Amino acid sequence: MNARFLWRSPSKTPRWIILVLLGVLATVAATATAAYFRSAIAQNSVSLSVDVTADRHSISPDIYGMNDLIDPSLAKELAIPVARWGGNQTSRYNWLVDSSNSGDDFFFVGGGDNKKPIPGDSSDKMVKTNRNNGSKSIVTIPMIGYVNKFSTWNCGFRVSKYGAQEKTNPYIFPEGDKCGNGKRPDGTLITNNNRLDVSIVSNPAFQKPWVKHLVKTHGTAESGGVQIYQMDNEPSGWGNTHRDVHPEPISYDELRDRTYQYASMVKATDPTAKVLGPSDFGWPVYLDSGVKGDREKHGGVWFARWYLQQMRAYEQQKGVRILDYFDEHYYPVVDDLCVANCPAGDAKTQAARLRSTRSLWDSTYTDESWIGKYNPPLTIIPRFREWVKQDYPGTKVAITEYNWGGLESINGALTQADILGIFGREQLDLATLWGPPKSSEPGAYAFRIYMNYDGKGGKYGDTWVRSHSTDQELLSIYGADRSSDGALTLVIINKTSKNLTSNLSLKGFNPGAQAQVYTYSEANLRAIVRQSDLGVSDTGFQATYPANSMTLVAIPKA
Repeated sequence: MNARFLWRSPSKTPRWIILVLLGVLATVAATATAAYFRSAIAQNSVSLSVDVTADRHSISPDIYGMNDLIDPSLAKELAIPVARWGGNQTSRYNWLVDSSNSGDDFFFVGGGDNKKPIPGDSSDKMVKTNRNNGSKSIVTIPMIGYVNKFSTWNCGFRVSKYGAQEKTNPYIFPEGDKCGNGKRPDGTLITNNNRLDVSIVSNPAFQKPWVKHLVKTHGTAESGGVQIYQMDNEPSGWGNTHRDVHPEPISYDELRDRTYQYASMVKATDPTAKVLGPSDFGWPVYLDSGVKGDREKHGGVWFARWYLQQMRAYEQQKGVRILDYFDEHYYPVVDDLCVANCPAGDAKTQAARLRSTRSLWDSTYTDESWIGKYNPPLTIIPRFREWVKQDYPGTKVAITEYNWGGLESINGALTQADILGIFGREQLDLATLWGPPKSSEPGAYAFRIYMNYDGKGGKYGDTWVRSHSTDQELLSIYGADRSSDGALTLVIINKTSKNLTSNLSLKGFNPGAQAQVYTYSEANLRAIVRQSDLGVSDTGFQATYPANSMTLVAIPKA
């Protein structure tokens, strides 16, 4: 029975039913009207603005770097500016037998099937590939004090020597033996192992011939060889990851002294090279070394800041700068959710992933983890830059490991695009993504939107200009001048599941009449698609950005 029939049959329908139905219809109509206007307001409530004359600063090309194992086709296509050879396994790399040990990451297994090793072969191939691709190389110099002994398979906790263990490697059995995880069946740690079972002592004198080999093979840094040497990897994690050779946590003094020794060796061997450190991980180790009472012993100064102060003191005493990049690793943490180094996940995880990029810069964002409960807003990049300004001016800032996950999805791609925009705006000097995406994955398009949006080498600009969104969580914008042709380039990211129409106000730029528009969205995950040209006036333009999309707008200079 419908209301229209009732309205035409008053003699057969009680008046009260008619009145009730009319009331319901009025309510439904009012609700629908309100929803329509709410939707219209939401679509147009995010305003964008760009002032080309304000906040101008250079954007470092090195923020678009990646760690090793880059998809070769992607590395070649984008000419990735910097590639890092790092990670836990490089702490134990022995260049003479060209092998390493992954420590607790893989049952303390080292070596491989290589029975006739070529000294430095793995690192040489990486540096050569980088040179061919036009990429700078970051090479990690072990400072832990021990490196892998053998080129063939070996392990630090053999069951035949140290007894039954909690877990054993199901894939590799050197000489038919089992490799354990260094824990007894009850979970307690095996602590009486011999550090020289599968390792040899390493010191600056051992590492110097390797640096000489790299210079001889590839040239000095200024002639295209290894440009940056990293002082080991995550030293505050040695006591866990590499507890078979360094079971004790590293102290303030140990990190300082080792850095002095190894970094000065690198500088003496290749004065044109840059040094990067301490390359540690996470908020807790920015604050403290982990050695009980160590921070109090050094005046309550945070571990990272004390490190900077000590590197500055060395230059003041010796007249040589041995630290060029202050580098830390950063992975986002969200309570009860897997964000970093994880698949896209459910809707809750994806929303948290997009929000958590604010920890890099936003002083109003409270970290959604235990860290946020006990600490002020992290503001990672501005904080690092302020530390450098106060403790060692002139030092560049790097993040050589980061990963927000989901790179196989549009959610991860949008997050990565947001991160690259933040890096440029916040004046980060260098960054290398851990776990790079495959060339065909959505995450790769986050890099393409900045480095090859048209498939013909079209690039985002190299000079930041003030660009603002009234709601960065919904629609973010990153603007830059392109010095090669004077164009204004804008990356605009719609982080919502609805199309968003927004007005953009433009100041300080004389635009050509038509802008080129390129969009990557869930409508086509295999390509960045060129859209119809966009009309632009001296005061700006209006545009609609598809749901879950990133858009590059290139506005030529009139």
